[in-house]
Amino acid sequence: MGHVPAGVHREAEALRRQIDHHNYCYYVLDKPEVSDAEYDRLFDRLGELERQHPELVTPESPTQRVGAQPVEAFGAVRHSLPMLSLDKALTEEELGEWYRRTSDGLGGEAFEVVAEPKLDGLAVELVYENGRFVLGATRGDGETGEDVTQNLRTIRSIPLQLTSRRFQTCGRLRRLEARGEVYMDKRRFAELNRGLEEAGEEPFANPRNAAAGSLRQLDPRVTAARPLQIFLYGVGAIEGVALIKSYTDELQLLEDLGLRVVTPRRLCRSIEETAAFWREMNEGRESLPFEMDGVVLKVDRLDQQERLGVRSRSPRYSVAWKFAPRQAITVVRHIEVQVGRTGALTPVARLEPVRVSGVEISNATLHNQDEIDRKDVRIGDTVIVQRAGDVIPEVVAVVAEKRTGRERKFTMPEACPVCGAKAGRPEGEVVARCVNFACPAQVKGRIEHFACRGAMDIEGLGTKLVDQLVEKGLVRSPADLYFLTREQLAGLERMAEKSAQNLLDGLEASKSRPLARCIFALGIRHVGEHVADVLAQEFGSVEALAAADEARLASTFEIGATLARSIREFFANPENLAAIERLRQGGVKFPPVAQRAAAVESPFAGKTFVFTGTLQQLSREEAEALVKERGGRAASSVSKKTDFVVAGEAAGSKLAKARALGVKVITEDNFRTILGGHVP
Repeated sequence: MGHVPAGVHREAEALRRQIDHHNYCYYVLDKPEVSDAEYDRLFDRLGELERQHPELVTPESPTQRVGAQPVEAFGAVRHSLPMLSLDKALTEEELGEWYRRTSDGLGGEAFEVVAEPKLDGLAVELVYENGRFVLGATRGDGETGEDVTQNLRTIRSIPLQLTSRRFQTCGRLRRLEARGEVYMDKRRFAELNRGLEEAGEEPFANPRNAAAGSLRQLDPRVTAARPLQIFLYGVGAIEGVALIKSYTDELQLLEDLGLRVVTPRRLCRSIEETAAFWREMNEGRESLPFEMDGVVLKVDRLDQQERLGVRSRSPRYSVAWKFAPRQAITVVRHIEVQVGRTGALTPVARLEPVRVSGVEISNATLHNQDEIDRKDVRIGDTVIVQRAGDVIPEVVAVVAEKRTGRERKFTMPEACPVCGAKAGRPEGEVVARCVNFACPAQVKGRIEHFACRGAMDIEGLGTKLVDQLVEKGLVRSPADLYFLTREQLAGLERMAEKSAQNLLDGLEASKSRPLARCIFALGIRHVGEHVADVLAQEFGSVEALAAADEARLASTFEIGATLARSIREFFANPENLAAIERLRQGGVKFPPVAQRAAAVESPFAGKTFVFTGTLQQLSREEAEALVKERGGRAASSVSKKTDFVVAGEAAGSKLAKARALGVKVITEDNFRTILGGHVP
């Protein structure tokens, strides 16, 4: 390494500070202080110095934002705290119900909420260590996201190094996990699409798709060329700063650190003030530079948030008050029936293409025959369509005055449209089903579900390949995938040697997926990813789960009667047990959860722990992980079902509630004693 003259080193540092400052003014404050030409002069001078003295280059240098090489695939990142989704309110009445529940949860205590736009973008987490941006990830399923660090580095409103002046005002911040939304504003989205069309490329359907597609590019240089922006709206884990007492404080901290915080927003002291803000946003949404589909409300005080707690997937202290979906009028050309992996027959309206919220819609779900009859939808009808939640197209109503008399009523077929087997409605259900388990549509659906990212995540197995495998009779069940040969694959259309090897490698890698993903992959009705994880942790092996009776299943944490019945029926079917055995023969390991064997004799087994206050020897995340490893449950709120509340320093409302309910309260030392096998 050559020697860098002190003067050159000082000049480079000064240039970096200047460029970072101007990036902040331009991309965060939207108040540029210099011309583009002056900014380019500073940037070019820094680049020249770094080329002359490569030793000067640091990962945080402004010149390195677009310098990363393409990656082969995104790695997985597990969030230290879950990135939860939000419950929704669609009417003022539903909002009033949320206010009542929140008030009841706080014992009638007054509370304020922060109201802010619900951006239509891609949720991400930014991780800073000692002020340096070290990791960025998508929300993913809330527990695990994708590592998109290099792509996030290209967004100029994201500082790579928190500026010293702001950094010092907030204490010695060791770690910050900031949550936000990456989006593309409307004007730049229109410019991007014009450029794509001029280049003969397919334009994006809407700004959200453009933002998500741009951030998930394997080549960061492509992302850097896209006009992405970010708003930060909260904090996950944080270490090294003084106590933050409110959501308002969180946003101020982020702002003080030079991060771009969501705006406009308002602190509302009543439901009337909240409704006024919502109306302002709804009426003015077209004039805002970004797409939004509602307003997010969050209880401001963090101690009140903690008392309200969270459900398995959403916080009780926050809600998304959605705008009324945008609608359009079109014509039903035809009604077709699709067959899903469980045999469900779903009628789908084929429409005259129409644009709704920037997306062209040509299909819309009609749900089931009862829904068709209730709305009286006929082939040839003029209908109102909308994107439910601004996402899923559905038929809202018929424009009856447009009828000509040539419209035709639709009735669900008595036979499966794919295999011709009998189709009927099971007692008590609204959905008709194909009774043929070997129906090609069901087979394809089961295989696609089995191979999806949240299940076995089989690389190289897409929809078109699944179609070929089933239609040629090579695969009749997911287990058949593991007996495919290179010779069989070589005979398929568009299956080159490399593609065949990629699929075989993907199948081999999938054999060791964790038990929870294996359970989800089986396709048990009503069992999603979260429930699969609960079952894996509770039973520890697929054999124990298969042997559990309905009463045992129903007594499991978060498993109700409907789920218990569905799981029991699945494992009572000899064909399903045979399928699991064939998967084992194919090499799928169904690896047991190792901790469960020890958990049976553990004082943690089946016990629910809640941690409150500050622990001295463990972080809360570490303590909760230790509970789960030993077969216990870690909850965020206190109830009559709580077995232990572990109270650290400055324990607050959870401690008071535990005493009121008669829940056993222990110290951190008591907890460590239990870890050693002795119950205090």
